[in-house]
Amino acid sequence: MKIGILSGGGDCGGINALIRAAVHQGEKYGYEMTGIRRGWAGLVEPDTVSLTYEDVEDIVSEGGTILLTSRTNPYKKEGGPELVMKNVKKLGLDALLVIGGEDTQGVAHRLASAGLKFVAAPKTMDNDLSETDVTFGFDSAVNVAVEAIDRVRTTGESHERVMVVEVMGRDAGWVAVHAGIACGAHVVLAPEEPVDLDEVCSVLERRKRAGKKFSLIVAAEGARLANASQSTVGQKLDQFGHPVLRGIGALLASEVTERTGLEAREVVLGHLVRGGPPSAFDRVYATRLGAAAVDLIREGKSDVMVALHGDEVIQVPVEKALKPRKVSLSLLKLAQSFGR
Repeated sequence: MKIGILSGGGDCGGINALIRAAVHQGEKYGYEMTGIRRGWAGLVEPDTVSLTYEDVEDIVSEGGTILLTSRTNPYKKEGGPELVMKNVKKLGLDALLVIGGEDTQGVAHRLASAGLKFVAAPKTMDNDLSETDVTFGFDSAVNVAVEAIDRVRTTGESHERVMVVEVMGRDAGWVAVHAGIACGAHVVLAPEEPVDLDEVCSVLERRKRAGKKFSLIVAAEGARLANASQSTVGQKLDQFGHPVLRGIGALLASEVTERTGLEAREVVLGHLVRGGPPSAFDRVYATRLGAAAVDLIREGKSDVMVALHGDEVIQVPVEKALKPRKVSLSLLKLAQSFGR
């Protein structure tokens, strides 16, 4: 059997650990493992590399992806889906291990109707895929965000400022909520609930009256003001229809200063959060997923995703996994309850 491995969409901690485990498991069964470079782009215009365990044995601690990545959508290219299926056949690939989030897995799910055989792995630092307790890359991202915010906090305290930290999170605020709770943020803002600027300023002014001269706000990039759209950079969309989000941090800092007179500064963590070595949790978790995915391919399974339920790695239908997973309002309310 010949298995192709691709990683698409944004990079995050744990991808290389998963690739390593999948190659190791494949070699155990005598399979030929092939890396596909730059996600779906590597099957629209073939760009592959043979993978042996000797090639990948030392990458478990490396961030990013050795196979490179892109946000290529074959369905946005004329004849793209047909080219993918033609090249899968030409390369002799019996099945794919698709490492990605909603967009990357969504392409694979659509191609399944054309005969593509694949098993997917839940890769996204946003933690917004359903049918799994957590996605790999999320724990690494939160740990980096927490370390960075802790540093921002000390300088904010020293200068008696309001620090507004913007983190990634387009449609779900998992990183903002978890990092906000872990860092003791006084205001946490997420896409799941519109931002009430009056309430934000009320929290900050209440703290000022109580003699607190420092406040910390953590906001997901996808957070939006009530009756307003998300803050974007221009109007250009990627191949999956997503705008580039940026600016909620600067907007909040400006509004806070204007409305309260408090000095507010924004810090955008951006891609810093998704880069660097993965956490120990993500290394172990991704290793389990990589081995389990190859086992499912061996069993003839397809259009399924490996997922974590409790302490067990199971299979779930990709169609169900693609449903958006939002932060519960109860958790968001907990994160927002510490603004005293």
